[in-house]
Amino acid sequence: MDKVSFNVNGLVNSSVKTQLKNELKVLDGIHQVEVDFGRSQVTVEYNPPATEDAIRNSIEHVGCRVTSE
Repeated sequence: MDKVSFNVNGLVNSSVKTQLKNELKVLDGIHQVEVDFGRSQVTVEYNPPATEDAIRNSIEHVGCRVTSE
């Protein structure tokens, strides 16, 4: 199982957290999604066919922005 963490702008409330989790869980291969408001970070455990790019696209589809820091 792979694990990836993204720094994310736009994690403003529990509604966004719920939308984000729902969006990610429809991807095949996603096992766990953790959203940390304090660190503005999303951590995802996954297996193929899910990919880092697909996860990043799903995060951005919700209206959040993945940042490098």
